[in-house]
Amino acid sequence: MLCVTSTAYSPAELLHRLRARTSASPVTHIEEIPARTGRTAPWPSWAAPDVIAALTAHGIAQPWEHQAEAASLAAQGTHVVIATGTASGKSLAYQLPVLSRLHDDPRATALYLSPTKALAADQLRAVAKLSLDGVRPATYDGDTSREEREWIRQHSRLVLTNPDMLHHGLLPGHSRWATFLRRLSYVVIDECHAYRGVFGSHVSHVLRRLRRLAARYGGSPTFVLASATSGDPADAASRLTGLPVTAVTTDTSPRGATTFALWEPPLLPPEDPSLDLPPVRRSALSETADLLADSVVAGTRTLAFIRSRRGAEVVATMTRRALDAAVPGLGDRVAAYRAGYLKEDRRKIERALLSGELLALASTNALELGVDLVGLDAVLICGYPGTRASLWQQAGRAGRAGGEALAVLIARDDPLDTYLVHHPSALFGRPVEATVLDPANPYVLGPQLCCAASEAPLTAADLEMFGGDAARAAVEGLTASGALRRRPSGWYWTHPGRPDVDLRGAGGAPVSVVESSTGRLLGTVDQTSSHVMLHTGAVYLHQGVTYLVDDLDLDDAIALVHQEEPDWSTHARDVTDVSVLGVRSSVQAGPVGLFLGEVEVTGQVVSYQRRRIGSGEVIDTKPLDLPVRELRTVAVWFTITPQALDAAGVKPPDVPGALHAAEHAAIGLLPLMATCDRWDIGGLSTANHVDTEAPTVFVYDGHPGGAGFAERAYATAAAWLSATREAIAACSCESGCPACVQSPKCGNGNNPLHKLGAVQVLDTVLTALSTTDPNEADAP
Repeated sequence: MLCVTSTAYSPAELLHRLRARTSASPVTHIEEIPARTGRTAPWPSWAAPDVIAALTAHGIAQPWEHQAEAASLAAQGTHVVIATGTASGKSLAYQLPVLSRLHDDPRATALYLSPTKALAADQLRAVAKLSLDGVRPATYDGDTSREEREWIRQHSRLVLTNPDMLHHGLLPGHSRWATFLRRLSYVVIDECHAYRGVFGSHVSHVLRRLRRLAARYGGSPTFVLASATSGDPADAASRLTGLPVTAVTTDTSPRGATTFALWEPPLLPPEDPSLDLPPVRRSALSETADLLADSVVAGTRTLAFIRSRRGAEVVATMTRRALDAAVPGLGDRVAAYRAGYLKEDRRKIERALLSGELLALASTNALELGVDLVGLDAVLICGYPGTRASLWQQAGRAGRAGGEALAVLIARDDPLDTYLVHHPSALFGRPVEATVLDPANPYVLGPQLCCAASEAPLTAADLEMFGGDAARAAVEGLTASGALRRRPSGWYWTHPGRPDVDLRGAGGAPVSVVESSTGRLLGTVDQTSSHVMLHTGAVYLHQGVTYLVDDLDLDDAIALVHQEEPDWSTHARDVTDVSVLGVRSSVQAGPVGLFLGEVEVTGQVVSYQRRRIGSGEVIDTKPLDLPVRELRTVAVWFTITPQALDAAGVKPPDVPGALHAAEHAAIGLLPLMATCDRWDIGGLSTANHVDTEAPTVFVYDGHPGGAGFAERAYATAAAWLSATREAIAACSCESGCPACVQSPKCGNGNNPLHKLGAVQVLDTVLTALSTTDPNEADAP
């Protein structure tokens, strides 16, 4: 029975309390991050006195040195990115120059962009609290009514929006925003490290379109970017904006001490000791739910980050049940938070968290970014979030008031998570990853040039802004296909409507989830995920309530569901094939070949399993009739001759399982090298591929045209595959488990797999690559 206490625990005491709940020690490492004192600077002489007075009245006596440095660069007209830790006060670095300019020049305007609506709403609250005359800040997003939008266009001088609204609303209607764009002094891009992969590549062109249209009306804004600590932030910000950007990276803010624990859930006792089955670990979701419940009982304000929407719902539900069993009603102080909720639900949860009505949240990374969560004591991270940048961003949500904080990374039964909790040096004391995005991706560049041409004819000078030679080649192709028409004054969009371009790469309109008995809209799911989450018969969770999908209509983008509490879960299964379209670069190392190139991936969700909750027992497999999906993207792959496999001890019957196991583990470990997670990438292995005519393992970007991840894998192949080999070999299981070679997203039910064969395959590949100079790669 849980015993509720009102005593406030220190991070060390809370960790001791959490560890005491199990006889086996689940903590593999504790990193003590010492407190840091801050260094202040005088208020800059250029800052408006009224702005300084307003900030001072809200408790800011002086800026930190990094805030003053970045603000002064921006005030001088230098494009700047401030890349410092969570809770380091990055917002002041752009608020000071922006609000001072708006104060000193009553005609000036400014634009603020954030990747989430919640962050924009939080910034609106922060600016509104300063009560500065004439600024008239306002959020302009998909939740803004038509009447409000008209007022904002005419009167607001600080518009807070997101790249999607800029792309779909402001830029296509630029003539109505002409005055705002002519007077545009600053563009603030908050949490710019979130713009990676295909999404980041799209946003990079949205910003170029903004620059082009602002210049058309006479505006020339200064860009101020804020980022979590990242590798080479100046280069990433320059690629994002297309402008030279100066970086400020030294964090001079104070920080309370943080205790960071790595936590591996314990092994479960075998259900039947007489059977020789591989050991199974307790799920990270169950472990997180128990830790979250214990934290609430300890009176600790806690945020649990869960990697999936479904997982966040499950953790919140399990936590509420455990708390209500101890103290009826205590579960009401726990909620789930994720994308896909309706506006009213999101705002209600945000207010309840800020007011203290809620003591704990199970959230997806929707709350990872800089929403001001005052007073949190602890953060639980259920599964490695994919990058060190995200890990530190999430851990930094605790201790924002300057006090001590606790962060706990709870490992999933997954190759990367298992590797990390046993190799803490891969997390601590290492720089975070560089942000990967590719503005030259043809699947991004072409559609974005069509958008630009629909807003105003493209000129030859414009093409330099959009990528030079790559843009010229894209325009030629678009003209040949009839999408654009060449005239003496430039290239024109030939169709009556606007181009239909989705920045998030979701592949169509989101699917609405509707309760069939009432017609109530529960939420939305993107098209890409709908085949897996909303197929007919799928279990769908929403705010702790379980529904079954009655019908998925992809043409109308609607899924009808009814409420039910089955004792089973559903797991989609798919089939995939890969065709090689072209090779960009290759390394031939004796019996091993390493390649980077374009591929076409065809995939189809063909069935789903129903599995008993708790035991995981497969009840049955049901067929599905869903359309085939085609994806042209970039892949890295390696081949190995049958003779080399035989010499390594991998016999022909074991080759498919060995390659399959190596593929799974390689996908799981790639996030060590690139700003991706395993859901951004896919893979395929085969004992004899039709295009390579050899045993082959592919790993590909899961986005049209690629997202830069395969290139990163190719460039770091030796380090990537070495970590993969070590993760498999170090696992204590006998024949393969989720911690080494099994994958939660395998469309073949993790069959066949051969753990020892995977180690032998990777040993052969690494030995061959070690004898080859990577600089001798052939780039056709």
